[in-house]
Amino acid sequence: MEALLISTFVVALAEMGDKTQLLALVLAARFQKPWPIVAGIFIATVANHALAGAVGVWVTQWLGPDMLRWVLGLSFIAMALWMLVPDKLDDEGVQEHPGWGVLLTTTVAFFLAEMGDKTQIATVMLAAQYQAFVWVVLGTTLGMLLANAPVVWLGNKLVRRVPIRLVHGVSAAIFAALGVLALLSPTLGV
Repeated sequence: MEALLISTFVVALAEMGDKTQLLALVLAARFQKPWPIVAGIFIATVANHALAGAVGVWVTQWLGPDMLRWVLGLSFIAMALWMLVPDKLDDEGVQEHPGWGVLLTTTVAFFLAEMGDKTQIATVMLAAQYQAFVWVVLGTTLGMLLANAPVVWLGNKLVRRVPIRLVHGVSAAIFAALGVLALLSPTLGV
């Protein structure tokens, strides 16, 4: 249960102001069909984070406990620093691919945007740390939906009211704390 709650909380915070959240806003403005957009975000996130979680579990099988502790600790600290760098959406011209529809367009765009993203990397690290694949993937998916679904439905009004710099600072502090705990803990049961 801890893996689910921590994964949800960490990813929801990490997603605030992230490029995929900006993508959700662009898709909502472009297509104005919230249900297929949210469904596409869900499908893309489950697929992407399941792959990331599998990598995290795989890593734990190849690294010894001490090496894994150092890799995770330093990775969480690096993630804390990365959280302080603002994200921008590189391609604001999201276009519906002819014949794909809003659902498939959203799924593909969101899946690709998540590749190498903070939340995907966080999913790898959380799955490695907690060794609870299903709970981590459920938690990270829920965190993504908690951060992105309101943006799809409420759009610019919500984004303008959220102090993104503060959210990024809190996220960075959480990642840094997880990193320090992982480095100081003789076991990974943080």
